[in-house]
Amino acid sequence: MKKVPLLAADWAPIVVLVRPQLAENIGMAARAMMNCGLTELRLVGPREPHLSDKAVAASSGAQAVLENARVFDSLPQALADVRLVLATTARRRDMTKPVHTPSKAVKLLRAAADRHQKAAVLFGAERTGLENDEIVSANGIIEIPLNPKHRSLNLSQAVLIVGYEWFKSRRTADASHLETGGSPPAAHAETEAFLGCLEEALAARGYFRWPDKEARMKRNLRNIFMRPALTSAEIRTLHAVVKKLTS
Repeated sequence: MKKVPLLAADWAPIVVLVRPQLAENIGMAARAMMNCGLTELRLVGPREPHLSDKAVAASSGAQAVLENARVFDSLPQALADVRLVLATTARRRDMTKPVHTPSKAVKLLRAAADRHQKAAVLFGAERTGLENDEIVSANGIIEIPLNPKHRSLNLSQAVLIVGYEWFKSRRTADASHLETGGSPPAAHAETEAFLGCLEEALAARGYFRWPDKEARMKRNLRNIFMRPALTSAEIRTLHAVVKKLTS
């Protein structure tokens, strides 16, 4: 199917749906995106086709978002060119991450947009949400404050809330920014490459000596390096440190 051109979205954040289950929810998420001026949709391992009749009908006129959507086999592939990643979740996790309300998160997204840097917001599967191994890829968490006795949201509702905060922020963006000395924030692929090198070096020296704890140890390492806004120059420095220590 021929893709329908979309107007440039002013470096608006990318919406990433991870393992969405129902075509209707993908379509309704596309509708919510179009409501709020968000046009770039990425899907990771969707269970149903995003261009099915059910998805298109549910998009209610936002078919262009679906037709321009990109499908990926894995989350690292979907985030390879992204510099800021925020993950939405309603559950407390056993990891240290900055937690932001949608309005605060949008300030971070707007700052990235002002620097012409790609940012993405992750939304998990309808039934289970995002898994820990997916959240660890994020630089921070978006938590939507709701009634603690009933915090469940439909996928498209969560997209709409974050999207609406983005739409409102068009004229009220925070002008503060992170000074990086001219080096851009590291793309997700750069950080992943470094972490692969680090894990390989540690494995060769017996660091992961408890097989039953290896996955958790790797996740903790990744969480350390995903949390700060590392620049490309800093990632290159860390690569050089690891290579020097292992040469």
